Amino acid sequence: MSSSSATAPDPSTLPLELPVDLEADNPLWQFALMLWQQPKVEASCLALQAQGWSVTRLLCAAWLSVRGRTFTGAEDATVTEWRRRVTGALRSARKTLPTDLAPYHKLRSGLAALELEAEQIELALAWKTLMTDNPDHADMQGSDTLIHTNLAAAAPGSSVEQRALPLIHALAGALAQLSMGDHKP
Repeated sequence: MSSSSATAPDPSTLPLELPVDLEADNPLWQFALMLWQQPKVEASCLALQAQGWSVTRLLCAAWLSVRGRTFTGAEDATVTEWRRRVTGALRSARKTLPTDLAPYHKLRSGLAALELEAEQIELALAWKTLMTDNPDHADMQGSDTLIHTNLAAAAPGSSVEQRALPLIHALAGALAQLSMGDHKP
């Protein structure tokens, strides 16, 4: 008697179930574009990314900070899966190409553009649940505390490593400047 058991397909090879009503150009995306232009933000985010942080999680935490909401660090599974399977895969492919060889510049540039587009979709997926899944900030300690707490909640592990602290402080400073200007795109 032979036993032929059908094996279930690997879930990582199945298409993602994505919303059809995705709003790519949403307030979170507009905030991300504006924040990216602030001094030290791009450099700090990319340095944190090199340490294993997700820039999109940092941007979500930052956006919630300027809105007086707590970033719990919890994400919808679709966001996490998109980051792992799409954004991360594009970033990994881009990073494997040589940076100093001319024949690969066009491909690297194309992958970088696709990576940015994937990040925009990732932020759109996050935006759908951010305001409902993260409570109003009730602590009366002030916006600086909320900013630092939210950014720490975006850490890739359970705590913020010492080497990340100066970068977090730089981001917090940029956010504090935005908050003082009451600029909430």
